[in-house]
Amino acid sequence: MKLDFNQLELKVMKNFNGGEKELQANMYIDEDNKIFRGRLIPGASIGFHKHEANEEMIYILKGKAKFLYDDTVEYVGEGECHFCPKGHSHSFINETDEDILFFACVPMVR
Repeated sequence: MKLDFNQLELKVMKNFNGGEKELQANMYIDEDNKIFRGRLIPGASIGFHKHEANEEMIYILKGKAKFLYDDTVEYVGEGECHFCPKGHSHSFINETDEDILFFACVPMVR
């Protein structure tokens, strides 16, 4: 199945999971998955949250992101991936002066 993110509606989510500023994303959502191409503008973040029932993969397409992962800090750049397994917590932060572009997959729980 082909997904054309250029054809998907752009959603702007302010203070996502308690974060700063906004998350912009072209999202495909069905009963099994949430798949999206996103953008974090400078100074924006996704708030710290726990993945109780699923996991999340975030692949950085452009830029360098700061992740708080449980009790650690990780920096993830272009071509690298952050993975948050079920039962763990994370936050995604743009501390730079440029947009961060990324691709993310979150399987849904039934």
